[in-house]
Amino acid sequence: MRILFSINTSLALLRSPRAPAPIRSLLFGSNKSSSSVSRSATMMSIPPSISAVSLCEEALAGRLWIKFNRECLFSMYSPFAVSLAAGNLKIETFRQYIAQDVHFLKAFAHAYELAGECADDDDDKLAISNLRKSVMDELKMHDSFVQDWDLDINKEVSVNSATLRYTEFLLATASGKVEGLKAPGMLDTPFEKTKVAAYTLGAVTPCMKLYAFLGKEFGALLDSSEMNHPYKKWIENYSSEAFQASAKQTEDLLEKLSVCMTGEELDIIENLYQQAMKLEVEFFHAQPLAQPTIVPLLKNHSKDELMIFSDFDLTCTVVDSSAILAEIAIVTAPKDDQGQQMNRMLSADLKNTWSLLSKQYTEHYEECIESILNKEKADKFDYEGLCEALEQLSEFEKKANDRVIESGVLKGLNLDDIKRAGERLILQDGCISVFQKILKTQDANAKLHVLSYCWCGDLIRAAFSARGVDAVEVHANEFTFEESISTGEIERKVESPIDKAQQFKSILENRKKEDKGILTVYIGDSVGDLLCLLEADIGIVVASSSSLRRVGSHFGVSFVPLFSGIVQKQKQEETWKGLSGTLYTVSSWAEIHSFALGWE
Repeated sequence: MRILFSINTSLALLRSPRAPAPIRSLLFGSNKSSSSVSRSATMMSIPPSISAVSLCEEALAGRLWIKFNRECLFSMYSPFAVSLAAGNLKIETFRQYIAQDVHFLKAFAHAYELAGECADDDDDKLAISNLRKSVMDELKMHDSFVQDWDLDINKEVSVNSATLRYTEFLLATASGKVEGLKAPGMLDTPFEKTKVAAYTLGAVTPCMKLYAFLGKEFGALLDSSEMNHPYKKWIENYSSEAFQASAKQTEDLLEKLSVCMTGEELDIIENLYQQAMKLEVEFFHAQPLAQPTIVPLLKNHSKDELMIFSDFDLTCTVVDSSAILAEIAIVTAPKDDQGQQMNRMLSADLKNTWSLLSKQYTEHYEECIESILNKEKADKFDYEGLCEALEQLSEFEKKANDRVIESGVLKGLNLDDIKRAGERLILQDGCISVFQKILKTQDANAKLHVLSYCWCGDLIRAAFSARGVDAVEVHANEFTFEESISTGEIERKVESPIDKAQQFKSILENRKKEDKGILTVYIGDSVGDLLCLLEADIGIVVASSSSLRRVGSHFGVSFVPLFSGIVQKQKQEETWKGLSGTLYTVSSWAEIHSFALGWE
């Protein structure tokens, strides 16, 4: 059993920014009848989320950067970028990159020049001129690379198709060849010409922001004692305060030039921004590599069987499944004394019981975690000590499930309602896309398993099946049913961290009998996932709870950002191995996608 939220918390969570529809419509469908649901479906007002408000207040460039962050990750996790950050990129590849970048920067500088001619304000003209000067400084830096390493950038290096597409896009935009804008020769007024300057900034800003971001990310990974990193000069240039300032000035100028634009014109800028981000991704992935790289994972382990395991609640979902099942129980419960005839609790009594169970669970869970943390802190990774400590949590989880079953709150749920709720369950952005593409990747030889505390595996299967992911194998608890109505009993299979670890090992042992190379990945977010995360060759933590980090750290577990870990593996040419005591953290499923699948 995962944390059983209070009913108020459950309802608040179900009012997700990605779930503007009423909760009961979300669970059961607004136009479909259900055994006893349609009679009680009522409208619920949904307040705006804090995140949505914050996003609206963000400047245009900031909003677009957040919106198209996925493309940023594809660039950062490209084999070229990872090898460059690690310092073992072959010099021939870097030479070809420099040659392509020289072509690109010349077009970039010319685009600024054309934008300056369209700007109506003297301050804007000066700002664009200064930004152009920074591009010319980049070209000078490239010249220094040529001199330092005796590179001949013109040697048998023609402009590749990715560079050509990008430069043509920039120059077309700066020349006013933008959909929805008059032909260049028909731009009669200064205001119309200013639009061209704004559109050009919309096309160049992503490049500046991306390189500033990569510079800082790569710079943070440079070891101060490491004097022989061949690309240290490149990294230091893009992580420098001067380049960071230029990127910020580009964003600020975009904001200024777009402030009076209509919604339709802002949409054009957004489209240009997105197109530029995609062209950046193509540019990074077009650099030819003649060396082994650690990314993307599937491509580099095509000869092994890849076994991907994932938790479900709050790893794949936005809302914990206990909240969903609680909502189904409350909505479908009788509202008056007919409950005695149906042998079910009344809705009001059910809500009160859920709230009491939730309060008990939360209080006892926190006490259990604090009790674990009161043990002596390990000075190095202590897997055995962690297992022993989590036995205590496992006993707690089983007793919590005892209370839920004895209360009768899970009795009387209709299987069709549960499946319908699963089909409409809100999942984390990018989760299904990762699973779908892994299963569709030819020669990937991948298997997907979901290990979950969820009380009802049918809910999970419905969630995946409705999205075309039928090949996932679900390992969870199961409701028992009589004529499609739940009895209130649970077939217990996965109740605790220990149970999860045992399931993980059992599945793995069965596959090892086939005498194949196996690479395991586990994706999770909570203390209940900790043992599986550590047992897997690659344990990936998604937006983890504070208790997971506290307990893990207490027993010597290290939490490392995934990109940092990948660069280190690339640098040392290490293989992935379980029980290393290191877990890798990510901000989103998009990051997992970039690492595992790369750019398609």
